[in-house]
Amino acid sequence: MKIKTIEQHILDQQRKFPGASGGFSGLLYDIALAAKMIARQVNRAGLANVLGSTGEVNIQGEVVQKMDKYANELLINVLTNGGKVCAIASEENENIVEIHDDFLSGNYAINMDPLDGSSNIGANVSIGTIFSLHRKISQGNRGSEEDCLQKGSQQACAGYVIYGSSVMLVYSTGTGVHGFTLDPSVGEFILSHENIQIPEQCRIYSVNEGNSNYWDEGTKRYVNYLKETDRTTGRPFTSRYIGSLVSDFHRNLLYGGIFLYPADYKKGPTKPEGKLRLLFEAAPIAFIAEQAGGYATTGTDRILDIGPKHLHQRVPLIVGNKSEVLRYEEFIRRS
Repeated sequence: MKIKTIEQHILDQQRKFPGASGGFSGLLYDIALAAKMIARQVNRAGLANVLGSTGEVNIQGEVVQKMDKYANELLINVLTNGGKVCAIASEENENIVEIHDDFLSGNYAINMDPLDGSSNIGANVSIGTIFSLHRKISQGNRGSEEDCLQKGSQQACAGYVIYGSSVMLVYSTGTGVHGFTLDPSVGEFILSHENIQIPEQCRIYSVNEGNSNYWDEGTKRYVNYLKETDRTTGRPFTSRYIGSLVSDFHRNLLYGGIFLYPADYKKGPTKPEGKLRLLFEAAPIAFIAEQAGGYATTGTDRILDIGPKHLHQRVPLIVGNKSEVLRYEEFIRRS
C-alpha cells in the first residue's frame, strides 16, 4: 500500500499549479503542525488542568474555555511566525491580529474557529478546528480587515480538523476534498480519504430540535417531512445531532446527511437570527461541502455568495446533500 503524508500531498497539489507559492504550501503545513499540538493537549484533557472556563467572556458573549484560549494562542503564535499570513481573524478576538513586521507579512489572510465545540471536551465528545484562507487583496505590505472580509467563493482553501477517536484533517483548495488521519506512532497526517464525495443517499438529519418552537413554519414543515414514512424516498430519516458543528458535518460528509442550524425567533417574532459565524464556520464548511458535491444555504441565499459586513456576522446554515438542501429551500419558499 502506498503511503502519502500530508506534506507530500500538498507538494503534489502545488506541482499541478505552477503559479502556486511555496508560502501557501508551508501555511497548510503550519496548520497541520498546530493541529498536532492541539490534539496532544486535547488527549490530555482529563489529566492536565485544561478543562473548564477561564472566567473570561469572548466577543461572542460566550464563556471562554481554557482549551479555547490555548488553541487560539497556539494557532496565532504558529501562524504569525512563518511569514506566510498578512492578517488573522479569530472567533475569539474582536479585531484582526495584524502582522506588524513587514518582512514577515505574507500573502494570505486566515479566518479561524480555533476550537469548535470546546465545551464538550469534558464529556469526551469530538471537537474541531475550522480554518479558511483568502489571498491578500489590500494594498501595502501589511494586511487589513479587508483581506478577511471576502466572500466564501473567493476562498483559496478551507478545512477543518476533528479531534475524536482519531484525529483527521480535511481540506480543499478547490480541487476536491481530501482527508488525512494522524498516525500517532510516527506523528504524521497520512492520506486516508482521497477525493471525498458526499454519498448520493441522504438518510441523516442533524438539528437541535429543542429550538423547534422558535423556527419558521417552513423549517418546521421540512423537519416533519423528514420524519414521515415513505419507503420510496428512504424516509423517515435518522436523527443524529452531536452539538459540535465539525463532528456533525464530518459524519454527514462521509455518510450522507443534512445539517440544519436555521434562523430562530428567540429574540422576538420580527427578528429571525442565525447563530453560526459566517467567516469562521459557515463559509469554510460550505466551501468543503460544495467541493464534495453538496450545497450550503441560509434557506434563501447560497452561503458562498454572501458578502460579509463584519468579522463576527452570524448566519443560518443548512448544509449537506445538495438535493436535500435544495428541498429545504423549496419548503422555505412555500411557507
